Amino acid sequence: MEVKNIKIKNMKTEDFNDNEYLEKYVEELKKGGVNVAVGVLDDLINWGRSNSVWPLTFATSCCGIEFMCVGAARTDFARFGWEVTRNSPRQADVVFVAGTIVHKMAPVLKRLYDQMAEPKYVLAVGSCAISGGPFKDSYHVVRGVNEVIPVDVYVPGCPPRPDAMLYGMMQMQRKMKLENFFKLPNKPTIPDTGKSEGENK
Repeated sequence: MEVKNIKIKNMKTEDFNDNEYLEKYVEELKKGGVNVAVGVLDDLINWGRSNSVWPLTFATSCCGIEFMCVGAARTDFARFGWEVTRNSPRQADVVFVAGTIVHKMAPVLKRLYDQMAEPKYVLAVGSCAISGGPFKDSYHVVRGVNEVIPVDVYVPGCPPRPDAMLYGMMQMQRKMKLENFFKLPNKPTIPDTGKSEGENK
């Protein structure tokens, strides 16, 4: 995928060309033989899904302010088709975990994640959501949201700038476009059990 003329402050066009190995990997797999009609239909469905993602409004601390900036006029994530933020997990496709997750909040986050319809995705935004951040030695802070729910994309920073969140969203779109829609969910394993999410039920 060729990227041209990126207009994001602090990011150059060359920064967006480092993840093309995914597309090359899929091309190599398709050389072995894929039904053309199913392959094209899969690409069409994934293109539509990746450009109409509805995020769940879920923010627990300062990264939530940056998430609001992503929806504001300057960065405007509506141009990527992400603008329809939902307050109900049953209508959301992706959850931005933006901020510190304490042990008291972890069961609530897990319940919200379980109520989301498949396919569902998670972006861990900021160092608190990724690893506990500056509070990782506190007795009440979860050391990474991946201990509670599986994470698809990590967006580092404390807090990450809106353009970093946009970059994470673009990586999520790339991941959606490469999925096999007819074999969803393609979810990572939950760390403590070694089973995929569907096997735990």
